[in-house]
Amino acid sequence: MKTYSISEVAKELNLTVYTLRYYDKEGLIPFVERTAGGKRLFKESDINALKVIECLKSTGMPIKEIKNFISWCMEGDSTLQKRYEMFLERKAAVEAKMKELQQTMEVIEHKCSYYKTALDAGTEDIHQENKIEIFN
Repeated sequence: MKTYSISEVAKELNLTVYTLRYYDKEGLIPFVERTAGGKRLFKESDINALKVIECLKSTGMPIKEIKNFISWCMEGDSTLQKRYEMFLERKAAVEAKMKELQQTMEVIEHKCSYYKTALDAGTEDIHQENKIEIFN
């Protein structure tokens, strides 16, 4: 079985070695084996687990909750329902964030259109009804 060093994993996942050591210190990667000298040996499955950890982190999930998830995974099938519910919650959080970002994008697109029209005309005077046009 092929193993990877911490620096190889960091490079593969576009993380720093420091981040991986922090994850280890926080108990997020208790499954990673070590040599007798303490060197971490990452397997492909460890890299896949780290990808899930990064995914959860990108949803805004706190480290403590990610640690709970890792614990549930290590407990096995008895925690399948908890894990499923956690991912449903994450899905809802990401959907809400996407909706918020879409609304933000609509405002930005409107402002781009506004300023493009003003630039093409050489003036904002074409928008006389609300010259500053901050909220329209």
